[in-house]
Amino acid sequence: MFEPDYRNVVACARNKEVERIPLYEHIVSYDKIGEIIGKDMSSLYQGDDRDIHEFFRLYCQFFKDNGYDIVPFECCIGDIMPGGGALGDSRITPVIQNQDDFLSYPWEDVPEIYFNKYSKYFAALKDELPDGMKAVGGVGNGIFECVQNLTGYQGLCYISADDEELYQELFCKVGENNLRIWERFLKEFGDAYCVLRFGDDLGYKNSTLLSPTDTKQLILPQYKPIVDLVHSYGKPFLLHSCGKIFDVMDDLIDKVGIDAKHSNEDQIAPFPVWVERYGDRIGNFGGIDVDVVCGYSKAEMKEYIKDVIEKCKGHGGFAFGTGNSIPDYVPAENYLNMINIVRECRGDFKK
Repeated sequence: MFEPDYRNVVACARNKEVERIPLYEHIVSYDKIGEIIGKDMSSLYQGDDRDIHEFFRLYCQFFKDNGYDIVPFECCIGDIMPGGGALGDSRITPVIQNQDDFLSYPWEDVPEIYFNKYSKYFAALKDELPDGMKAVGGVGNGIFECVQNLTGYQGLCYISADDEELYQELFCKVGENNLRIWERFLKEFGDAYCVLRFGDDLGYKNSTLLSPTDTKQLILPQYKPIVDLVHSYGKPFLLHSCGKIFDVMDDLIDKVGIDAKHSNEDQIAPFPVWVERYGDRIGNFGGIDVDVVCGYSKAEMKEYIKDVIEKCKGHGGFAFGTGNSIPDYVPAENYLNMINIVRECRGDFKK
């Protein structure tokens, strides 16, 4: 019978190869879990305190039943930022377009809004974690995503050309605010987590979204206080970042001090490439392109997964799952096939 042990994931995040390869997902859609277990998970999540505790009981049990050592969970800053929403939605008029907007923005209110909305979820998660399991995640959204949430990507590019001072101030202010949230989060809920992370998509298929120079000078310095804070609690930090970010990886490892990195897409570089490049320095989380999970037969997926695992052995700590997440559109059967193939490879079903 499978017994979870979160220490396997901690070891991988610290770049130590373990005997039982951990399963890892950045996010699994609540509705997808509900489809698999026959429960309305989204309604429970949005319900009263009893519903929320029931949500986390079922949520944690799903991961335990499917061979995970940890439970992924985060609550995103961007979702509660007053006037936000411009990240990824060009229909929304950015709340910050100039210096006056920046100065009048209610920065001081953001941390309190965050905990007023989310504390009940973190507390319920803490109560419902099964023996042997802890959470991975924490305060969702990194610096770049929070800035874009207020300016939009296109708007941020305009600001970079029109007002260099505001361009720099935005990253500094968001960094200060996010650090304040992280400080309180770790004090109140940090013991429920074994690995801390945020997601900050720095790139796309061809390069970083901002120039490597701007990324290194404006974004990464705001990461470091948060990563240092996580380390002060004796826990590793995992960065989730989509895109082709090879130009800034050395700075992320050597200057920011990330312990592990998640996200891969075959169009950019298959997972073994990340492991070969960085497996001697950081843990690597991911493995299979989401498109493969959606479109491959079980036999094709098995061949793909076995090849990835074989190529990654002996190259440091790695945890296996999709290179991104399990959204609603991933067929449930295919997701479960992926899980069971990995569990077969690591010997979970041997009598």
